[in-house]
Amino acid sequence: MHDYISLRIDTNPTNETITDLLAAFLADLEFESFEPDSKGITAYVRKNLFNDEAVRNIIAEFPIKTEFKISSREIKGEDWNKEWEQNYYEPIVIDNSCVIRATFHKDFPNCPIEIIIDPKMAFGTGHHFTTANMIRLLLNEDLTGKSVIDMGTGTGILAILCKKLGSSSVAGIEIDPYALENAIENGQLNGEKEIKWICGDAHSLEQLDISDYFLANINRNVILSDLTKYAGKLKKGGKLFLSGFYKSDLDIIENEAVKNSLHKVKELVDNEWVGAIFEKK
Repeated sequence: MHDYISLRIDTNPTNETITDLLAAFLADLEFESFEPDSKGITAYVRKNLFNDEAVRNIIAEFPIKTEFKISSREIKGEDWNKEWEQNYYEPIVIDNSCVIRATFHKDFPNCPIEIIIDPKMAFGTGHHFTTANMIRLLLNEDLTGKSVIDMGTGTGILAILCKKLGSSSVAGIEIDPYALENAIENGQLNGEKEIKWICGDAHSLEQLDISDYFLANINRNVILSDLTKYAGKLKKGGKLFLSGFYKSDLDIIENEAVKNSLHKVKELVDNEWVGAIFEKK
């Protein structure tokens, strides 16, 4: 089980532009999750990937005049659930249609769709703008009888949602074996035992047939690197859902999509984070 570094950056002044820029720069350093607030931002990265010097360089070269206060602490893998329960993870309701909660939540709203997620060492609880955007986009689709591939499944939240929305087959792919173990457990918590879970990266797509829907809530660099593989696993007329990047990155991703016979049909922007749908011609 991975240990993580929780990096805390307090800023003066503090605003969305500053915290969004910090999140974008830290994402390039393999940080996986971000919690902005009224005083700054908390970001999480696996301990073995943490590069203090690179973080200091981001601060030194920050394009907006800002005062920074930086601190960090280690979170042991076995303490991850406790960390979320005590500090960050409250039930979330999306569009009055879907409630996402943990097993330790006793008081939560009733919604047509209920998803139980115990995050452990995997990210994707619906709290971040990217995951929420993907959920909103999926809630407006008719997935009945459709096949779905969820690339970088994390906690398995999107794969689980697709099954609850009537998908006939869902495959969730995750490179981190501990995260995949968490996704499998979350699938069982939700009674979704038919999801095909695969440990691997985009090369694992060779094991799967082409699908009606392909989901990738990852980050800009991985998406740009693997977009051709994603497109190759979509049926003609199939839809590719992408998130994990900023609005400023959308043009470069859209240009790469066009090269793969994909054209954008819809986008959502929340706090500068994008969720977009592309259709295969």
